[in-house]
Amino acid sequence: MEATFCNLTPENIGQEHLCCIIRTKKPHPGVEAKRAWLAQRLTEGHVFRKLDGNDCAFIEYAPLETAWAPVMGENYLYLYCLWVQGSPKGHGYGRKLMQDCIADARAKGKSGICMLGATKQKAWLSDQNFAKKFGFQRVDMAGDYELLALSFDGSAPQFAENAKKMTIENPNLTVYYDDQCPFIPQRIEKLRQYCEERAIPASFRHVDTLEQAKALPCVFQNWAVFYGGKFVTVNQIDGKTVEKLINENKNGTGVHHAKADPNRAQ
Repeated sequence: MEATFCNLTPENIGQEHLCCIIRTKKPHPGVEAKRAWLAQRLTEGHVFRKLDGNDCAFIEYAPLETAWAPVMGENYLYLYCLWVQGSPKGHGYGRKLMQDCIADARAKGKSGICMLGATKQKAWLSDQNFAKKFGFQRVDMAGDYELLALSFDGSAPQFAENAKKMTIENPNLTVYYDDQCPFIPQRIEKLRQYCEERAIPASFRHVDTLEQAKALPCVFQNWAVFYGGKFVTVNQIDGKTVEKLINENKNGTGVHHAKADPNRAQ
């Protein structure tokens, strides 16, 4: 039987699971936060398309103009996430979802699709080598992060100039985050508690408007970390990573970049 897919809508968003974290009997803070965030975004043209059922295979994208990322351009779609994990892997669902996104962009008369990548694959980013098989190419750089685009008409989006700054004045651990990823609320809670228990100065900045997201001083994929005034990563970090950052800063070896998450591979 051929697999079927569905898009989240205002009518079904309360019943459909959100793939990353399967809904349990008890309300999950991250799932409910994302559900509320998505409910507002759907009216802006945001698309969350998923495999029917309770497995993890989905793609998420939005018009670039309303995408919560410091990327600028006209008439593009911004691809937030394409993720296939667990039993759905190996069935071609990632390819089907990407093809659906491309077809949707063409049907809507878009100039192309763009996404965040890097010179070396980062955790919490979709598989850029997979995207390049569809024609995505680097069109801009911010540090060692890349803006990849599949252009239909030769135009190209760009990182906002503020995203290329990659520095802030605060030397303490600083984390920018929004409600798009259901892993974030518990990650923030644990990280905040870890820092408080060890008297580690830290600042956690909730990005809760499109304007704030577009104005961030770094690339952003619902999460961004600074330490020593310098941008570190878009990876969601834990206490062990914080200790590494502190030790490396003391030893003058620079900031730590977390390893890639193999579950993001398509």
